[in-house]
Amino acid sequence: MTLFIAYALIAGVLVGLSRQLNGRLAMSTSPLIASFWNHIVGFVFLTVLGLVLGNLILPGAADAPWWVYLGGPLGVIFVTAGSWLIPRIGAVNSALLVIGGQMVSGVLFDLARGAPMTFWASALGVTLILAGVALTQRSR
Repeated sequence: MTLFIAYALIAGVLVGLSRQLNGRLAMSTSPLIASFWNHIVGFVFLTVLGLVLGNLILPGAADAPWWVYLGGPLGVIFVTAGSWLIPRIGAVNSALLVIGGQMVSGVLFDLARGAPMTFWASALGVTLILAGVALTQRSR
């Protein structure tokens, strides 16, 4: 379990770094251009990695329902929005609001699928994150 926690923390650091880099690129170009280059470079990186490691296209990929591939367009919207937000509201507020949105949707998805969860603990977590955003705004 400790290894998975470390992976999640590293992923969080990488997401924060990625948002910063794309935000800086968006300031020099535009959020859409920054998102475009983010995805082009990512595509090339994943293609090379897939060719080196093999199994680039796994059997059964064509059998997946069409809607599971909507993650790609949603990722483009996420990256573009992040590139637009970082220069305007800052990295901390962007991160807190993204995490708040993820927590809200995560709670709703877990409720919808009947996953075991502690609703009040999750609601408190979302409230604390949004309160953190409100506090950072008051101090300005």
